[in-house]
Amino acid sequence: MSNQICLNKLSESQTIEFKQIWKDDYLKTICAFANSNGGDLYIGISDNKKLINVNNIESLVEILPNKINNRLGIIVNVFIETIENKQILRIEVNKTYTPVSLKGRFYKRSGSNTIELNGSNLTNFLLEKYGETWDNIVVKDFSLDEIDLETISKFKKLAKDRIPNIEQEKDVKDLLHKLNLYDGKYFKRATILLFGKNPQKYFMQSHSKIGRFLTETDIQISDIIEGNLIVQVDRMMDILRVKYLKSYISYEGIYRREKLEYPYNALKEAIINGLIHRDYSNTSNLQIKVYNDKLVMYNGALLSNEVPIEKFDKPHQSKPFNPLIASIFYKAGLIENWGKGTLSIIKECKEQGLPKPMYKYEWSAISVTFYKAQVEAQVEAQVEAQVELSKTEKEILMYLQKKDLSSKELVAELGLKSLSGSLKKSIKKLLNYKLIEYTIPAKPKSKNQKYHKK
Repeated sequence: MSNQICLNKLSESQTIEFKQIWKDDYLKTICAFANSNGGDLYIGISDNKKLINVNNIESLVEILPNKINNRLGIIVNVFIETIENKQILRIEVNKTYTPVSLKGRFYKRSGSNTIELNGSNLTNFLLEKYGETWDNIVVKDFSLDEIDLETISKFKKLAKDRIPNIEQEKDVKDLLHKLNLYDGKYFKRATILLFGKNPQKYFMQSHSKIGRFLTETDIQISDIIEGNLIVQVDRMMDILRVKYLKSYISYEGIYRREKLEYPYNALKEAIINGLIHRDYSNTSNLQIKVYNDKLVMYNGALLSNEVPIEKFDKPHQSKPFNPLIASIFYKAGLIENWGKGTLSIIKECKEQGLPKPMYKYEWSAISVTFYKAQVEAQVEAQVEAQVELSKTEKEILMYLQKKDLSSKELVAELGLKSLSGSLKKSIKKLLNYKLIEYTIPAKPKSKNQKYHKK
Protein backbone atom coordinates (compact mmCIF):
# COMPACT_ATOMS: atom_id res chain seq x y z
CA MET A 1 0.00 0.00 0.00
CA SER A 2 1.39 3.44 -0.98
CA ASN A 3 0.60 6.68 0.88
CA GLN A 4 1.33 10.23 -0.31
CA ILE A 5 3.32 12.30 2.20
CA CYS A 6 4.93 15.77 2.15
CA LEU A 7 8.76 15.90 2.25
CA ASN A 8 8.78 19.48 3.56
CA LYS A 9 7.08 18.34 6.75
CA LEU A 10 9.80 15.79 7.49
CA SER A 11 13.11 16.44 9.21
CA GLU A 12 15.56 14.24 11.09
CA SER A 13 14.92 14.23 14.82
CA GLN A 14 14.68 12.03 17.90
CA THR A 15 12.03 9.97 16.08
CA ILE A 16 12.92 10.33 12.38
CA GLU A 17 15.99 9.16 10.45
CA PHE A 18 16.79 9.32 6.71
CA LYS A 19 18.87 6.74 4.79
CA GLN A 20 19.51 6.52 1.05
CA ILE A 21 19.57 2.71 0.80
CA TRP A 22 19.05 -0.19 3.17
CA LYS A 23 22.11 -1.58 4.98
CA ASP A 24 22.03 -4.11 7.81
CA ASP A 25 24.03 -1.61 9.87
CA TYR A 26 20.80 0.40 10.19
CA LEU A 27 19.50 -2.25 12.54
CA LYS A 28 21.30 -0.13 15.16
CA THR A 29 18.94 2.76 14.40
CA ILE A 30 15.88 0.51 14.68
CA CYS A 31 17.25 -0.87 17.97
CA ALA A 32 17.75 2.71 19.23
CA PHE A 33 14.19 3.71 18.26
CA ALA A 34 12.79 0.69 20.12
CA ASN A 35 14.83 1.52 23.24
CA SER A 36 13.79 5.19 23.13
CA ASN A 37 10.38 6.55 22.14
CA GLY A 38 9.91 4.73 18.86
CA GLY A 39 10.38 6.32 15.45
CA ASP A 40 10.36 6.08 11.67
CA LEU A 41 13.33 5.08 9.51
CA TYR A 42 12.92 6.32 5.92
CA ILE A 43 14.83 4.50 3.16
CA GLY A 44 15.24 6.49 -0.05
CA ILE A 45 15.94 9.97 1.40
CA SER A 46 19.43 11.44 1.78
CA ASP A 47 20.55 13.67 4.67
CA ASN A 48 19.89 16.77 2.56
CA LYS A 49 16.40 15.49 1.67
CA LYS A 50 17.22 14.36 -1.84
CA LEU A 51 14.97 11.50 -3.00
CA ILE A 52 16.73 8.32 -4.11
CA ASN A 53 15.18 5.45 -6.06
CA VAL A 54 14.93 2.35 -3.84
CA ASN A 55 15.87 -0.81 -5.69
CA ASN A 56 13.79 -3.95 -5.11
CA ILE A 57 11.37 -2.04 -2.91
CA GLU A 58 8.67 -4.74 -3.04
CA SER A 59 11.23 -7.37 -2.01
CA LEU A 60 12.40 -5.25 0.96
CA VAL A 61 8.82 -4.95 2.20
CA GLU A 62 8.73 -8.75 2.44
CA ILE A 63 12.27 -9.35 3.74
CA LEU A 64 12.81 -6.61 6.35
CA PRO A 65 10.08 -7.47 8.92
CA ASN A 66 11.43 -11.01 9.28
CA LYS A 67 15.06 -9.90 9.34
CA ILE A 68 14.37 -7.29 12.03
CA ASN A 69 12.34 -9.76 14.09
CA ASN A 70 15.08 -12.41 13.84
CA ARG A 71 17.92 -10.01 14.74
CA LEU A 72 16.19 -7.79 17.32
CA GLY A 73 13.18 -9.77 18.45
CA ILE A 74 10.69 -6.98 17.70
CA ILE A 75 7.82 -6.54 15.25
CA VAL A 76 7.93 -3.51 12.96
CA ASN A 77 5.66 -2.21 10.21
CA VAL A 78 7.12 -1.54 6.76
CA PHE A 79 5.25 0.72 4.35
CA ILE A 80 5.78 1.99 0.82
CA GLU A 81 5.25 5.76 0.81
CA THR A 82 5.03 8.15 -2.14
CA ILE A 83 6.87 11.48 -2.08
CA GLU A 84 6.87 13.69 -5.18
CA ASN A 85 5.82 10.68 -7.21
CA LYS A 86 8.76 8.59 -5.97
CA GLN A 87 8.37 5.52 -3.80
CA ILE A 88 10.34 5.22 -0.58
CA LEU A 89 10.21 2.85 2.41
CA ARG A 90 9.08 3.80 5.90
CA ILE A 91 9.94 1.42 8.74
CA GLU A 92 7.71 2.18 11.71
CA VAL A 93 9.24 1.19 15.07
CA ASN A 94 7.27 1.22 18.33
CA LYS A 95 8.76 1.87 21.76
CA THR A 96 9.45 -1.33 23.70
CA TYR A 97 9.18 -1.72 27.45
CA THR A 98 11.97 -4.30 27.71
CA PRO A 99 15.56 -3.69 26.54
CA VAL A 100 16.39 -4.51 22.92
CA SER A 101 19.94 -5.44 21.91
CA LEU A 102 21.79 -6.08 18.67
CA LYS A 103 24.55 -8.68 19.02
CA GLY A 104 24.62 -8.01 22.77
CA ARG A 105 24.98 -4.24 22.33
CA PHE A 106 22.36 -1.65 23.30
CA TYR A 107 21.56 1.56 21.42
CA LYS A 108 19.42 4.60 22.12
CA ARG A 109 18.48 7.86 20.42
CA SER A 110 20.00 11.14 21.56
CA GLY A 111 18.42 13.91 19.50
CA SER A 112 18.89 12.87 15.87
CA ASN A 113 21.84 10.59 16.69
CA THR A 114 22.06 6.88 17.47
CA ILE A 115 24.46 6.16 20.33
CA GLU A 116 25.75 2.94 21.83
CA LEU A 117 25.17 2.67 25.57
CA ASN A 118 27.97 1.61 27.87
CA GLY A 119 29.22 2.14 31.40
CA SER A 120 26.90 4.02 33.72
CA ASN A 121 24.60 4.98 30.81
CA LEU A 122 23.94 1.31 30.08
CA THR A 123 23.45 0.49 33.76
CA ASN A 124 20.91 3.26 34.22
CA PHE A 125 19.11 2.38 30.99
CA LEU A 126 18.67 -1.25 32.07
CA LEU A 127 17.49 -0.21 35.53
CA GLU A 128 14.92 2.13 34.00
CA LYS A 129 13.65 -0.50 31.56
CA TYR A 130 13.11 -2.95 34.40
CA GLY A 131 11.32 -0.33 36.51
CA GLU A 132 14.19 0.07 38.97
CA THR A 133 16.18 3.10 40.08
CA TRP A 134 19.86 3.35 40.98
CA ASP A 135 19.27 4.47 44.57
CA ASN A 136 16.88 1.58 45.32
CA ILE A 137 19.51 -1.17 44.79
CA VAL A 138 20.71 -2.97 47.97
CA VAL A 139 24.35 -3.13 49.10
CA LYS A 140 25.01 -6.45 50.79
CA ASP A 141 28.17 -5.57 52.75
CA PHE A 142 26.92 -2.36 54.40
CA SER A 143 26.10 -2.86 58.10
CA LEU A 144 24.05 -1.10 60.77
CA ASP A 145 27.27 -0.02 62.55
CA GLU A 146 28.05 2.22 59.57
CA ILE A 147 24.90 4.32 60.07
CA ASP A 148 25.58 7.81 61.44
CA LEU A 149 23.22 8.12 64.43
CA GLU A 150 23.71 11.90 64.63
CA THR A 151 22.32 12.25 61.10
CA ILE A 152 19.41 9.94 62.00
CA SER A 153 18.67 12.16 65.03
CA LYS A 154 18.87 15.32 62.89
CA PHE A 155 16.54 13.81 60.26
CA LYS A 156 13.95 12.90 62.91
CA LYS A 157 13.87 16.51 64.13
CA LEU A 158 13.56 17.85 60.59
CA ALA A 159 10.85 15.36 59.59
CA LYS A 160 8.55 15.66 62.62
CA ASP A 161 6.15 18.00 60.79
CA ARG A 162 5.68 15.61 57.87
CA ILE A 163 6.00 12.31 59.75
CA PRO A 164 4.04 12.57 63.03
CA ASN A 165 5.55 10.70 65.99
CA ILE A 166 8.81 10.01 64.14
CA GLU A 167 10.84 11.18 67.15
CA GLN A 168 9.37 8.28 69.10
CA GLU A 169 11.02 5.77 66.73
CA LYS A 170 13.86 4.25 68.76
CA ASP A 171 14.87 1.30 66.56
CA VAL A 172 17.01 2.45 63.63
CA LYS A 173 16.26 -0.60 61.50
CA ASP A 174 12.52 -0.18 61.97
CA LEU A 175 12.75 3.49 61.06
CA LEU A 176 14.78 2.80 57.91
CA HIS A 177 12.43 -0.04 56.96
CA LYS A 178 9.43 2.34 57.19
CA LEU A 179 11.34 4.82 55.04
CA ASN A 180 11.89 2.08 52.40
CA LEU A 181 15.67 2.30 52.97
CA TYR A 182 15.98 -1.24 54.40
CA ASP A 183 14.41 -4.35 52.89
CA GLY A 184 14.57 -6.41 56.08
CA LYS A 185 17.91 -7.93 55.14
CA TYR A 186 20.02 -5.35 53.34
CA PHE A 187 20.37 -1.56 53.28
CA LYS A 188 19.97 0.33 50.02
CA ARG A 189 22.32 2.66 48.19
CA ALA A 190 20.15 5.62 49.22
CA THR A 191 20.68 4.64 52.89
CA ILE A 192 24.45 4.84 52.53
CA LEU A 193 24.37 8.21 50.80
CA LEU A 194 21.83 9.73 53.18
CA PHE A 195 22.84 8.27 56.56
CA GLY A 196 26.21 6.55 56.18
CA LYS A 197 29.20 7.61 58.29
CA ASN A 198 31.46 7.33 55.26
CA PRO A 199 29.53 7.07 51.97
CA GLN A 200 32.73 7.70 50.03
CA LYS A 201 33.93 4.23 51.09
CA TYR A 202 31.22 2.77 48.82
CA PHE A 203 30.75 5.60 46.32
CA MET A 204 34.04 7.48 46.16
CA GLN A 205 32.61 10.02 43.70
CA SER A 206 29.85 11.11 46.12
CA HIS A 207 31.83 14.04 47.56
CA SER A 208 31.37 17.64 46.39
CA LYS A 209 33.81 20.44 45.53
CA ILE A 210 33.89 24.21 45.92
CA GLY A 211 36.53 26.45 44.36
CA ARG A 212 37.26 30.12 43.74
CA PHE A 213 38.36 30.83 40.17
CA LEU A 214 40.01 33.91 38.70
CA THR A 215 39.58 32.49 35.17
CA GLU A 216 38.33 29.17 33.78
CA THR A 217 41.70 27.58 34.57
CA ASP A 218 43.20 29.76 37.32
CA ILE A 219 41.97 28.54 40.73
CA GLN A 220 42.79 30.33 44.00
CA ILE A 221 41.40 28.05 46.71
CA SER A 222 39.26 24.93 46.89
CA ASP A 223 37.48 22.65 49.37
CA ILE A 224 36.32 19.03 49.20
CA ILE A 225 33.13 18.26 51.12
CA GLU A 226 32.65 14.65 52.20
CA GLY A 227 30.16 12.83 54.42
CA ASN A 228 26.55 11.86 53.79
CA LEU A 229 24.23 14.04 51.72
CA ILE A 230 22.31 15.55 54.63
CA VAL A 231 25.63 16.61 56.21
CA GLN A 232 26.98 17.88 52.88
CA VAL A 233 24.12 20.36 52.41
CA ASP A 234 24.89 22.23 55.65
CA ARG A 235 28.68 22.01 55.18
CA MET A 236 28.54 23.43 51.68
CA MET A 237 26.28 26.30 52.72
CA ASP A 238 28.50 27.12 55.71
CA ILE A 239 31.69 27.06 53.64
CA LEU A 240 30.14 29.19 50.89
CA ARG A 241 28.84 31.73 53.38
CA VAL A 242 32.02 32.02 55.47
CA LYS A 243 34.78 31.51 52.92
CA TYR A 244 33.60 32.23 49.37
CA LEU A 245 30.74 34.72 49.29
CA LYS A 246 30.33 38.30 50.46
CA SER A 247 27.56 39.31 52.82
CA TYR A 248 25.91 42.73 52.91
CA ILE A 249 24.94 44.08 56.33
CA SER A 250 21.90 46.30 56.88
CA TYR A 251 19.81 47.34 59.89
CA GLU A 252 16.08 47.43 60.42
CA GLY A 253 15.75 49.45 63.60
CA ILE A 254 17.93 47.65 66.15
CA TYR A 255 17.95 44.42 64.15
CA ARG A 256 21.00 43.46 62.11
CA ARG A 257 20.30 41.87 58.69
CA GLU A 258 22.87 39.91 56.71
CA LYS A 259 22.25 39.14 53.04
CA LEU A 260 24.52 37.01 50.82
CA GLU A 261 25.43 38.31 47.38
CA TYR A 262 23.39 35.39 46.01
CA PRO A 263 20.11 34.34 47.71
CA TYR A 264 20.83 31.82 50.47
CA ASN A 265 17.66 29.80 49.86
CA ALA A 266 18.25 29.68 46.09
CA LEU A 267 21.78 28.34 46.55
CA LYS A 268 20.59 25.73 49.06
CA GLU A 269 17.76 24.66 46.73
CA ALA A 270 20.23 24.32 43.83
CA ILE A 271 22.61 22.20 45.96
CA ILE A 272 19.80 19.90 47.10
CA ASN A 273 18.51 19.58 43.52
CA GLY A 274 22.02 18.63 42.47
CA LEU A 275 22.33 15.94 45.14
CA ILE A 276 18.89 14.50 44.33
CA HIS A 277 19.39 14.38 40.56
CA ARG A 278 23.05 13.32 40.53
CA ASP A 279 24.10 10.23 38.65
CA TYR A 280 26.24 8.67 41.38
CA SER A 281 27.45 5.97 39.01
CA ASN A 282 29.12 8.77 37.04
CA THR A 283 32.65 9.86 37.98
CA SER A 284 31.76 13.56 38.06
CA ASN A 285 31.07 15.42 41.32
CA LEU A 286 28.80 18.24 42.33
CA GLN A 287 31.08 21.22 41.71
CA ILE A 288 30.59 24.86 42.67
CA LYS A 289 32.85 27.39 40.92
CA VAL A 290 32.84 30.91 42.36
CA TYR A 291 34.03 33.73 40.05
CA ASN A 292 34.15 37.48 40.58
CA ASP A 293 30.95 38.03 38.59
CA LYS A 294 29.12 34.69 38.79
CA LEU A 295 28.70 31.35 40.54
CA VAL A 296 28.42 28.17 38.46
CA MET A 297 27.18 24.85 39.81
CA TYR A 298 27.88 21.68 37.78
CA ASN A 299 26.26 18.34 38.41
CA GLY A 300 26.66 15.02 36.54
CA ALA A 301 23.12 13.91 35.74
CA LEU A 302 20.84 12.24 33.21
CA LEU A 303 17.81 14.29 32.25
CA SER A 304 14.40 12.71 31.77
CA ASN A 305 12.98 13.12 28.24
CA GLU A 306 9.80 14.36 29.92
CA VAL A 307 11.61 17.27 31.61
CA PRO A 308 14.15 18.72 29.14
CA ILE A 309 16.32 21.67 30.15
CA GLU A 310 14.00 24.04 28.24
CA LYS A 311 11.25 23.40 30.82
CA PHE A 312 13.35 24.33 33.86
CA ASP A 313 12.02 27.91 33.90
CA LYS A 314 8.40 26.79 33.43
CA PRO A 315 6.02 24.72 35.59
CA HIS A 316 6.96 21.06 35.12
CA GLN A 317 6.50 17.67 36.71
CA SER A 318 9.10 16.19 39.02
CA LYS A 319 11.25 13.36 37.67
CA PRO A 320 14.09 12.93 40.19
CA PHE A 321 16.83 10.59 39.02
CA ASN A 322 17.00 9.25 42.59
CA PRO A 323 13.36 9.21 43.79
CA LEU A 324 14.16 7.44 47.07
CA ILE A 325 16.71 10.11 48.01
CA ALA A 326 14.27 12.80 46.90
CA SER A 327 11.52 11.39 49.15
CA ILE A 328 13.79 11.59 52.22
CA PHE A 329 14.72 15.20 51.49
CA TYR A 330 11.02 15.98 51.11
CA LYS A 331 10.08 14.26 54.38
CA ALA A 332 12.84 16.23 56.11
CA GLY A 333 11.31 19.48 54.84
CA LEU A 334 14.46 20.27 52.85
CA ILE A 335 12.45 20.53 49.64
CA GLU A 336 8.91 21.84 49.47
CA ASN A 337 7.08 21.13 46.23
CA TRP A 338 8.44 18.56 43.79
CA GLY A 339 8.98 20.03 40.33
CA LYS A 340 9.13 23.64 41.59
CA GLY A 341 12.75 23.83 42.75
CA THR A 342 14.07 25.56 39.63
CA LEU A 343 11.16 28.02 39.65
CA SER A 344 11.85 28.86 43.29
CA ILE A 345 15.52 29.52 42.47
CA ILE A 346 14.57 31.89 39.64
CA LYS A 347 12.01 33.67 41.84
CA GLU A 348 14.51 34.15 44.71
CA CYS A 349 17.09 35.68 42.37
CA LYS A 350 14.62 38.07 40.77
CA GLU A 351 13.36 39.20 44.19
CA GLN A 352 16.95 40.06 45.16
CA GLY A 353 17.37 42.07 41.97
CA LEU A 354 19.63 39.55 40.25
CA PRO A 355 19.45 38.36 36.63
CA LYS A 356 17.62 35.13 35.89
CA PRO A 357 19.90 32.11 36.48
CA MET A 358 20.88 30.22 33.35
CA TYR A 359 20.44 26.43 33.04
CA LYS A 360 22.36 24.30 30.55
CA TYR A 361 22.66 20.58 29.84
CA GLU A 362 25.71 19.28 28.00
CA TRP A 363 28.15 16.38 28.30
CA SER A 364 25.78 14.54 30.68
CA ALA A 365 25.92 17.42 33.18
CA ILE A 366 23.49 20.12 34.29
CA SER A 367 24.86 23.55 35.11
CA VAL A 368 23.14 26.53 36.69
CA THR A 369 24.83 29.93 36.61
CA PHE A 370 23.98 32.68 39.10
CA TYR A 371 24.94 36.23 38.01
CA LYS A 372 25.63 39.31 40.09
CA ALA A 373 23.29 42.28 39.82
CA GLN A 374 25.81 44.81 38.53
CA VAL A 375 26.39 42.93 35.27
CA GLU A 376 22.82 43.55 34.17
CA ALA A 377 22.68 47.03 35.71
CA GLN A 378 25.86 48.20 33.97
CA VAL A 379 24.63 46.96 30.61
CA GLU A 380 21.22 48.61 30.95
CA ALA A 381 22.71 51.93 32.09
CA GLN A 382 25.16 52.01 29.19
CA VAL A 383 22.50 51.08 26.65
CA GLU A 384 19.92 53.60 27.84
CA ALA A 385 22.51 56.37 27.58
CA GLN A 386 23.07 55.66 23.89
CA VAL A 387 19.98 54.38 22.14
CA GLU A 388 16.56 52.88 22.77
CA LEU A 389 16.81 49.11 22.44
CA SER A 390 14.38 46.22 22.57
CA LYS A 391 14.36 43.60 25.32
CA THR A 392 16.12 41.11 23.00
CA GLU A 393 18.84 43.64 22.12
CA LYS A 394 19.45 44.37 25.82
CA GLU A 395 19.69 40.64 26.50
CA ILE A 396 22.22 40.23 23.67
CA LEU A 397 24.39 42.93 25.24
CA MET A 398 24.07 41.34 28.66
CA TYR A 399 25.26 37.96 27.38
CA LEU A 400 28.10 39.54 25.39
CA GLN A 401 29.15 41.41 28.54
CA LYS A 402 30.19 38.03 29.94
CA LYS A 403 31.88 36.50 26.87
CA ASP A 404 32.10 36.61 23.07
CA LEU A 405 29.38 34.56 21.36
CA SER A 406 28.59 33.37 17.84
CA SER A 407 25.12 33.69 16.27
CA LYS A 408 24.43 30.04 17.07
CA GLU A 409 25.51 30.53 20.69
CA LEU A 410 23.29 33.62 21.00
CA VAL A 411 20.34 31.55 19.76
CA ALA A 412 21.00 29.05 22.56
CA GLU A 413 21.47 31.72 25.25
CA LEU A 414 18.23 33.44 24.25
CA GLY A 415 16.32 30.15 24.32
CA LEU A 416 15.34 30.36 20.64
CA LYS A 417 14.94 27.46 18.21
CA SER A 418 16.82 29.02 15.29
CA LEU A 419 18.45 32.19 13.99
CA SER A 420 15.30 34.13 13.15
CA GLY A 421 15.05 37.20 10.92
CA SER A 422 14.18 39.28 13.96
CA LEU A 423 17.37 38.21 15.75
CA LYS A 424 19.46 38.98 12.64
CA LYS A 425 17.97 42.50 12.60
CA SER A 426 18.79 42.98 16.28
CA ILE A 427 22.41 41.93 15.74
CA LYS A 428 22.71 44.21 12.70
CA LYS A 429 21.28 47.14 14.69
CA LEU A 430 23.82 46.64 17.49
CA LEU A 431 26.63 46.45 14.93
CA ASN A 432 25.43 49.65 13.24
CA TYR A 433 25.31 51.52 16.56
CA LYS A 434 28.80 50.15 17.28
CA LEU A 435 27.63 48.61 20.54
CA ILE A 436 29.09 45.29 19.43
CA GLU A 437 31.73 44.31 16.90
CA TYR A 438 32.98 41.28 14.99
CA THR A 439 35.81 39.27 16.54
CA ILE A 440 37.06 38.70 12.96
CA PRO A 441 36.20 42.03 11.28
CA ALA A 442 38.11 41.23 8.08
CA LYS A 443 35.88 38.19 7.45
CA PRO A 444 32.30 38.97 8.54
CA LYS A 445 31.01 35.64 7.17
CA SER A 446 33.72 33.46 8.72
CA LYS A 447 32.41 30.22 10.27
CA ASN A 448 34.44 31.14 13.37
CA GLN A 449 32.86 34.59 13.64
CA LYS A 450 31.69 35.79 17.04
CA TYR A 451 30.42 39.07 18.46
CA HIS A 452 32.22 41.16 21.07
CA LYS A 453 30.69 43.84 23.26
CA LYS A 454 32.64 47.08 23.03
